[in-house]
Amino acid sequence: MDIYLPIAGMSVNALLIVALGALVGILSGLFGVGGGFLTTPFLIFYGISPTVAVASATTQITGTSVSGVAAHMKRRGVDFHMGAVLIAGGLLGSVVGAGLFRLLQASGQVDLVIGFLYVIMLGSIGGLMLRDALVALGWLEPRTKRKARRRHNKWVASLPLRWRFYASGLYISPLAPLILGFLSGILTVLLGVGGGFIVVPAMIYLLGMSPRVVVGTSLVMMLAVAAATTLVHSLTTFAVDIVLATLLLAGSVVGAQYGARLANVIKPDYLRLGLALMILGVAIRMLLGLAWQPSEVYSIVQL
Repeated sequence: MDIYLPIAGMSVNALLIVALGALVGILSGLFGVGGGFLTTPFLIFYGISPTVAVASATTQITGTSVSGVAAHMKRRGVDFHMGAVLIAGGLLGSVVGAGLFRLLQASGQVDLVIGFLYVIMLGSIGGLMLRDALVALGWLEPRTKRKARRRHNKWVASLPLRWRFYASGLYISPLAPLILGFLSGILTVLLGVGGGFIVVPAMIYLLGMSPRVVVGTSLVMMLAVAAATTLVHSLTTFAVDIVLATLLLAGSVVGAQYGARLANVIKPDYLRLGLALMILGVAIRMLLGLAWQPSEVYSIVQL
């Protein structure tokens, strides 16, 4: 069943878009990531403008996060105190990201920059995830013997103004999660991603948060930041396609619930391996598209 997208200016298969939303929702529930790092490339592959894909993907992240937060709250897996600090940084980052996005639009190179950043981001993250998954499964020898992990990073421990985050079991400076939220906010606006693929590992390895609350807390941050980013795109870039966003939301809200359940059933190392392979596949596809397909380097800008 085809449906017309007014902002994108094209017809799409509605069931296919809903299925994409469901897949991203499952990933959100499993890993605490918004899923935009896969939604946006797939929409671009389908022929939708990168600008519209980025802006509409942020709307979907909002719905996915609502569903995922609800599922993790039932398991008491959310640190709202930590989430509030991350949100403060994320909102500030979204404002900065909006300014950068407008500058790129004015230069006519936003589509090229989005594609290039995605290749770098997905290639590096997918490679690291693949290696970690292979080591965890025992299929690859680690480079060095693992040392006992500190409660949190030395850099984080050196920051002033420490607060207690009881749900996470931490006594650290709020500056560290504030910076993480800021970077996530910029990424959400520029690339239509929730930033969870950066925030979640940073919560574990830099902040030393308990894995029990990492995913839920990440989703709380993404809920607020994605909602703010959607508003920013609606008021500045005018690129949010409400029909496309609704189709994505319809699938992602349901998918997030199943993802949260699967997280307690499937071995995490196999999930990480599958996600890494998917990310690398998308990165390779985008690289081929940048190298062979574009007939125009510059975007068309309406003055």
